[in-house]
Amino acid sequence: MADPASPAADPALTLTSLEDYRALIGEQAVERILAKAERLHDVHVLNVNSTYYGGGVAEILASLTLLMNAAGIKTGWRVIQGRPDFFSVTKKMHNALQGADIEMTDLKTQIYEEVAYENSVRNHIDHDVVIVHDPQPLPLIRHYRRRAPWIWRCHVDMSRPNPGLWSYLSPFVEEYDAVVFSLPEYAQKLTTPQRFITPAINPFSTTNKALSDSEIDERLSRYGIPTDLPLVVQVSRFDKWKDPHGVIDAVKLARTQVDCRLVLVGNVATDDPEGQEVFASLCDCADDRIIILSVQDSALVNALQRRAAVVLQKSIREGFGLTVTEAMWKGAAVIGGRAGGIRRQIEDGVNGFLVGSIEEAADRIVLLLKDRELAKRLGDAAQESVRRHFLMSRLMEEWLDLIGSFRTEFHLLSGASA
Repeated sequence: MADPASPAADPALTLTSLEDYRALIGEQAVERILAKAERLHDVHVLNVNSTYYGGGVAEILASLTLLMNAAGIKTGWRVIQGRPDFFSVTKKMHNALQGADIEMTDLKTQIYEEVAYENSVRNHIDHDVVIVHDPQPLPLIRHYRRRAPWIWRCHVDMSRPNPGLWSYLSPFVEEYDAVVFSLPEYAQKLTTPQRFITPAINPFSTTNKALSDSEIDERLSRYGIPTDLPLVVQVSRFDKWKDPHGVIDAVKLARTQVDCRLVLVGNVATDDPEGQEVFASLCDCADDRIIILSVQDSALVNALQRRAAVVLQKSIREGFGLTVTEAMWKGAAVIGGRAGGIRRQIEDGVNGFLVGSIEEAADRIVLLLKDRELAKRLGDAAQESVRRHFLMSRLMEEWLDLIGSFRTEFHLLSGASA
């Protein structure tokens, strides 16, 4: 429960809590997680990342930090500040960790490390557990006198990191007490202990909660999205790794056999300077049957994924792919790129389809638009797999287990901060 002395104790304001998950995960699971949370009630946790909105990391932290607070664990969230040149460098790093080329010049490393230092001066960290997300704030660890475990959580596809960049970043990583990747195939040669925790969704968020037909109609109408044709939808940041141009080509190819309308909706995260460029290039492709939207509207995402005849996530690289999870939760027929965490979520032909080319994607779009019984069967299986494996309650429990594993080494329960 929230601290009764805090402003959130206003009876008109409530947080989603583990109690809300009982109907989804069962009494026994809820009681088990609550018992683990009770043992960590005196622990103060801090998360640090680079943006409050845009992309899966912010989506996870927005829900997970509140769920942990609702369970009695003080959990904070801070965002580092950076100049445009800093985020230009870190975007290149993000791409290189997923296999792109990069030249790590002295100027790039100076900007990267200088901004990290500046943020360490502004942010006074004296928590019991510090979780640093992705490469942007990674060097922070060098600027604090540590008395508590620091964990680096990397969300990107690390199956083929650029060797030169990884050689530069790995000494920072080695200073952490643990590293968390999304999948075992992202493991690296490190002396730091590695754990693997798959992301998850909040089924009660604005993005994922149940909507009535009238609520869906209202949201689509607000953005002028016609529903006279079956909708094929992709929701993602405007990022080349999401292959939005490949999505457009696949839908155009499918339209030679079936009629449909593509809606490509995304946003430009504050830490992604390339996003606006990608969005502009997509706008050149728009026509009456290809709608490109750059909006930050969780209710629209929800409505589109629920009304879509087919949901695509044709990623070339993908750390995990929460938009896949979101669509599967809504019972959508999902076609995903054969990449990263999408392969962990979709069992090809069982709860969705995996594709490796534009032609394959087009064939699956045609199949699903022609065979609505198949689409329904895949969607039902998809929703059940999310309920069993990818809800926020499971994610919280795995973090509690990891934090709890440091109890003896760092005396989390005997000297925890308030």
